[in-house]
Amino acid sequence: LKEMTTAATNLGAAKSRIDLQKTFTTSLMDSVERGVGQLVDADMNKESTRLQALQVQQQLGIQALSIANGNSQSILSLFR
Repeated sequence: LKEMTTAATNLGAAKSRIDLQKTFTTSLMDSVERGVGQLVDADMNKESTRLQALQVQQQLGIQALSIANGNSQSILSLFR
């Protein structure tokens, strides 16, 4: 009977350790998934901001060319 009690105690302790390890692993997986999600969101925000900046630069370049072309036409009209 004593050996059975000792074996049951050891089995219960092993089960407890396994349950704790399972809980820890699940928690760790959730943390990793949240971290990856936050990194993806941060990258999307960064790239969205970068795209907007490039679009503004493109618009400014087009406006600068338009102004430059208009000025050259004005200068040419002075010589006529």
